[in-house]
Amino acid sequence: MSEGCREYMPRGVEWGTLGLILACHGGWLAALWLLPSASLLLTVLALGVMAALHSSLTHEALHGHPFRSRWLNEALMFFPLSLAIPYGRFRDTHLAHHEDERLTDPYDDPESNFQDPAVWAKLPGWRKGLLRINNTLLGRVVLGPLMGQVCFMAGDWKRARKGASGIARDWALHVLGLVPVIWVVLQSPAPLWAAVLGAYLGLGLLKIRTFLEHRAHDAAKGRTVVIEDKGPLALLFLNNNLHAVHHMHPGVPWYALPQLYQARKQAFLAANDGYFYRNYMQVFRNYLLRAKDPVPHPLWQQGE
Repeated sequence: MSEGCREYMPRGVEWGTLGLILACHGGWLAALWLLPSASLLLTVLALGVMAALHSSLTHEALHGHPFRSRWLNEALMFFPLSLAIPYGRFRDTHLAHHEDERLTDPYDDPESNFQDPAVWAKLPGWRKGLLRINNTLLGRVVLGPLMGQVCFMAGDWKRARKGASGIARDWALHVLGLVPVIWVVLQSPAPLWAAVLGAYLGLGLLKIRTFLEHRAHDAAKGRTVVIEDKGPLALLFLNNNLHAVHHMHPGVPWYALPQLYQARKQAFLAANDGYFYRNYMQVFRNYLLRAKDPVPHPLWQQGE
């Protein structure tokens, strides 16, 4: 963290973030108990928004918010409202993703959607077709959560069988947290399928944020986007649409990112080589039905 950014760093408990975490859990419970009698569609939509917000707050927690204590942050996010990914696995893979020199690397960046061109050339046609669909924004939102979950679990299974430490523990803790979440759903007026569908919707919403966060670029800092959105999606993503700012200063909390960006806007846009969109409407207009990037990494041969 550079000296000039210390003014944006929290000095104690972040009460706003803590309150938002509690409100998220409360909103999830309210959706389960209060909305089914009015509309199951509305129930699913509300659960989806809460699941997406919970995932955004999980991202804040693993970066050290709202407490300076790691175990307190992890305890706050123990109940997996989005159902899918263990907190510990998300923490470890996401922090590995923050090694910016590895960004978009098909092997070393756990969040990369690029394929090694040599691997791509050998894939069967049906799999290439799915990956091409997944490279459109609509495909990423609709199919991305399922494809991502299958690939993530398959990768963890292989790593665990090879003796990688911590994976079995993190999945066991995930199941331990999942049991009370499912129990609460079963006690509520909402059917279990609505909670599962809501969780899937939440993961789909998050795919809007991650769709073009990173591009292939020779310079590491040029790989990360800025989307100057100030609408509901930016709030849902806790300003992580200013992704280049987050990558350069990962310890700055979500509520300080817009102020930091505005104070140094030209420097950030120069650093990321102008990788910029005005808002998410522009992203939808450009890429809803077409790909922004090829699936095989376009610079991979040069990078080896």
